[in-house]
Amino acid sequence: MNSDLLYKIAITLIPEIGDIVGKKLVSYCGSVEAVFREKKNFLMKIPGVGTHLANCIVNQNVLKRAEKEIKFIEKFKITPLFYLDKNYPQRLKHCADNPIMLYYKGNADLNSQKIISIVGTRNATEYGKELCNTFIRDVSEMDILIVSGLAYGIDANAHKAALDNNLKTVGILAHGLDRIYPHLNKPLAGKMLNNGGLLTEFISDTNPDRENFPKRNRIVAGISDAVIVIESALKGGALITADIANSYNRDVFAFPGKIGDKYSEGTNNFIKTNRAALIQSAKDLKYIMRWEENDNKSNIPKQHKLFVDLSPEEKTLVEILKIEGETGFDKLYLKSKLNMSKVAASLLNLEFEGVVKVLPGKVYKLL
Repeated sequence: MNSDLLYKIAITLIPEIGDIVGKKLVSYCGSVEAVFREKKNFLMKIPGVGTHLANCIVNQNVLKRAEKEIKFIEKFKITPLFYLDKNYPQRLKHCADNPIMLYYKGNADLNSQKIISIVGTRNATEYGKELCNTFIRDVSEMDILIVSGLAYGIDANAHKAALDNNLKTVGILAHGLDRIYPHLNKPLAGKMLNNGGLLTEFISDTNPDRENFPKRNRIVAGISDAVIVIESALKGGALITADIANSYNRDVFAFPGKIGDKYSEGTNNFIKTNRAALIQSAKDLKYIMRWEENDNKSNIPKQHKLFVDLSPEEKTLVEILKIEGETGFDKLYLKSKLNMSKVAASLLNLEFEGVVKVLPGKVYKLL
């Protein structure tokens, strides 16, 4: 049995040890296995741990449950993804509360160049369904990965429309991969495994309990370049996802609806309060994300400036890009140790000077 995977799964099963503290433990102890072998006195000294959590780590026997999960993974050919693995979703990796472990079954690349999440009400109207179908049909030429939550309404409609237009689509689940909720979407989920996939942070035998859905929503928000809201009442999971996306510095878009319509009140309010940009078509998305520009002009050579005076902050970012290659905004921010406004301003100036190019999803590369 894979002992490394055993400990990776086991750390997620320790009561009261969440994703942030769990990753801190791995960092301080040096490896995930070392967390289980460390003495209580050392664990108590780790910031954010203390006596109670140290007792939880030392006294909990979670390895047997982890062994059971490995057997399930092997039987159903599921891909486990640890947060330090190379094939873990890189966009999600830079979210502070990203899951330590993910479980994936499918054939879509979770690090595709362009990924959008589509969310909305479970009570989709004909207007919302048609809007969703038209939008996905119009973006199909761009080879975008479509992500949603496999719920009733807009979620299911987005997955179906993606499959109809030969786009890969991934459903993020609020339970283990041993079941599908809602059950009526099981045939749809089966089709998605052949052209996309299913992804979850939950082990098998996990029920779709109420508290799991906000956790699911943070993956929907964090794994994508942008979140598109199609129809939502004033309260609902779609708006929770959009709020999380804003906190992750993702682009958030919303389609406006009829004034006074119950299932457009949420989207209209999001636009009104500047928490989402208004879009009316796939062209708007292409333009704002600069995907149209990158598709049309990728082969046009750009004139470089021969001599550019760089500030210390700009030099720092350029050095990181020399080492890392194409790098996302969040990673540049973390590695540079500059404040976020300095990073944003410096990158904008470097772009104006022709030193860097911004790619879809706020990824930067040197020219």
